[in-house]
Amino acid sequence: QVQLVESGGGLVQPGGSLRLSCAASGFTFSSYWMYWVRQAPGKGLEWVSGINTGGGSTYYADSVKGRFTISRDNAKNTLYLQMDSLKPEDTALYYCARDPEDRAPTYDSGSYRPLDTDYWGQGTQVTVSS
Repeated sequence: QVQLVESGGGLVQPGGSLRLSCAASGFTFSSYWMYWVRQAPGKGLEWVSGINTGGGSTYYADSVKGRFTISRDNAKNTLYLQMDSLKPEDTALYYCARDPEDRAPTYDSGSYRPLDTDYWGQGTQVTVSS
């Protein structure tokens, strides 16, 4: 069965860095666009970043552009999110998600979101605080 398992979250000081991972199994990882999405306490979902099947096209929310880098290793079936210059407002539960179709995201209100998703991981908590 399809599984997405995030890891790498934790507590970090403002200005610090973290790298999140999303290990995928149960499907042909290289055939799917993948996304990172976050939810801060008491707030709605924010689509953080997306990447196409080969990794050559990447998309970022305005709030993280220049600080976060999405990547993937199709040989290892793993999605990554390198987060640098972290801010307290980056505190959230971070999920990886799969788009069931091979298509680009749509830009909406400062972020790129997929038209649909079918599988999500359980999330990894990122807390940015001094």
